[in-house]
Amino acid sequence: MATETTTWESLAKAKLDSINESIPTKWRVSETPSIKEQRDVTGEFICKYLSKEEIEITETDAVGIVKKTTKGQWTAEEVITAFCHRASLAHQFTNCLHETFFEAAIEDAKQLDRYYKTHKAPIGPLHGLPVSLKDQFHVKGVETTMGYVGWIGTFQGQKGTGKEKIFESEMVKELRSLGAVLYCKTSVPHTLMAGETVNNIIGYTTNPKNRNLTCGGSSGGEGALISLKGSPAGFGTDIGGSVRIPAAFNGLYGLRPSSGRLPYEGMANSMDGQNSVLSVVGPLSHSVPSLRLLVKSLLSQQPWLYDPLCHQIPWRDDHEKEVLDLIGSSPLVFGILKHDGAVTPHPPVQRAMDTVVQTLEKLGHEIMEWKPPSHKRGYDIIITTWMYDGGLDVHQALALSGEPMAPQVSITYGNEPSQEAKASKIAATNVAKREYQKEYMDYWNSTRNLTGTGRPVDAIITPVAPFAAARPKRYRYYGYSNIYNTLDYPSCVIPVTKVDKKVDVVDQGFTPVNGLDRLIGGDYDPDIYDGAHVAVQLVGRRLQEEKVLALAEHISGAIASSK
Repeated sequence: MATETTTWESLAKAKLDSINESIPTKWRVSETPSIKEQRDVTGEFICKYLSKEEIEITETDAVGIVKKTTKGQWTAEEVITAFCHRASLAHQFTNCLHETFFEAAIEDAKQLDRYYKTHKAPIGPLHGLPVSLKDQFHVKGVETTMGYVGWIGTFQGQKGTGKEKIFESEMVKELRSLGAVLYCKTSVPHTLMAGETVNNIIGYTTNPKNRNLTCGGSSGGEGALISLKGSPAGFGTDIGGSVRIPAAFNGLYGLRPSSGRLPYEGMANSMDGQNSVLSVVGPLSHSVPSLRLLVKSLLSQQPWLYDPLCHQIPWRDDHEKEVLDLIGSSPLVFGILKHDGAVTPHPPVQRAMDTVVQTLEKLGHEIMEWKPPSHKRGYDIIITTWMYDGGLDVHQALALSGEPMAPQVSITYGNEPSQEAKASKIAATNVAKREYQKEYMDYWNSTRNLTGTGRPVDAIITPVAPFAAARPKRYRYYGYSNIYNTLDYPSCVIPVTKVDKKVDVVDQGFTPVNGLDRLIGGDYDPDIYDGAHVAVQLVGRRLQEEKVLALAEHISGAIASSK
């Protein structure tokens, strides 16, 4: 615990000061507008601080950037410098960064440029692509605090390990080998176990499109940064929705792959060793092709040779081609889940779901109401796994400095640890999970008898959350996202629309199904939510990431064409 002379407050302030001081003076904004003065800091607002050349670079998606950098049309140095500038602005408007290492990144970019000049070829498919990382990744030269004051100056809370600022996570090594340029790590809620991003170091990370709302969590800093185009692509993690929630709340595409598809080896985490429902790493970006670029590139590194939990499954072009052939020759069938039986989505989310259904019907696809086994059972299973240790891990991490737990986290973990689960309960939970997964699988298989194609449903479309984004301290339900962690199904977020207060009015006939539903329904205010991003998620079967991305691209393209 911190001493009287080094309180957690003083440690947190010193760390925050170092983060803010790492932003070059020339990129500092003299005065940051209040939320009332400037609700939306995206688009034209942030661009007024950038040069024409910087705007051209940073408004280009990841696929477009590598088309330029791998052909020598843009240098890696000019690209990373533009994104370092825009990331600096993003942080000043939303509190989205935990670590910056701009000088090291620019030097790495210069080395890539020298390589290209010498060999007349890129070092890899991500040559010169800036990639941001959630503050769970260990990167040489910088700390990993994961939002904990007690982790400052340590390696995951421990001193004298010899790993401090030296050790690198497996994916970090692979990204470097592919030619990516790493330059910052983004904010998280301490413990990682919240749909809002808040900690005692950087405070609260806001939603850049509507700063009345949260950016999501726990990969919230990634969501805010990429939404402001301070990064073209980045990686977060997901154990209950932590990639998908920030993607949805910030108008981005985000992929939650099945466990073991991408390497997690060597990353910091909460509740490490809880293996009933594993956290997974996944990308966020501005387009489906950008997600595909990142996943395909990483799999080319054969991560299963370096991560014992990574499946030996390379990128499967034939799986993708199979989907594309189906799209061109036969209607697809989508299961539609508009209400999970527990919480009613807000009006903008309902409209987004209706928009997707109408788009699919116009394309000639078949729509089927999704009536799976009770989602409450799956929800209860994953919540049980989060409490195996009674919250001991997260309480001990907070106790290192004596800092208080954020209320967004204490809603789950309380003010002190509770009783730990016995081995028999853990075993029983694992059995319950397996049986639930089997029952859900059987239901999915049975839909072949209900579709007009003779095939089971191709994918599910469902909300990511009951709201477009949560209001601060009001993220009360994770059932729409964490059910697919229980099932270990891959899911891709698809942005659909924005809240329009003139269209998305309060439903005067709303009848809540329970007290929680009444509480969440009462949080909706069209004036507060106006302008916020609204998204849905497309869910596929386990380890079918290629199919999920192909279908997401098909649907997102159709939505864009219909606008």
